Amino acid sequence: MGASGPERVRVLVVDDEEDFATALVSRLARRGFDAVPAFSGPQALIRLRAAAADVIVLDLKMPGMDGLETLREVRRLDPHVQVIVLTGHGTVASGIDGMQLGAADFLQKPTSIEQLCTAIEVAAIRARESRSAAGEGGRG
Repeated sequence: MGASGPERVRVLVVDDEEDFATALVSRLARRGFDAVPAFSGPQALIRLRAAAADVIVLDLKMPGMDGLETLREVRRLDPHVQVIVLTGHGTVASGIDGMQLGAADFLQKPTSIEQLCTAIEVAAIRARESRSAAGEGGRG
């Protein structure tokens, strides 16, 4: 999907490790995604309110508002956005919690960029189908 479609997939990368988030945004942009970083849960919510995303790549372990709390708030703001939980601190329990809160996928760091891009493309299709079924058509 990436750059091939008429509308680029918008990805919000949420991770308190700024170097990691910035590097990932750069790698995703080179693969044709419209990717932007957020370095905390509250910043992610501000970005999501300002511009809808198709997919959010979300770290679980963040100071203050953690990933699960951020995921809860994201679901309230936009039930159609797809969330991929990406964490270096993954456990089966946190993965299950994330999936129960509506995460589309759960990947552990380090993951290959190819695996992440595939997960993003699948999630973006789900997001657009969900919006279409809800009669929203565009992404806001």
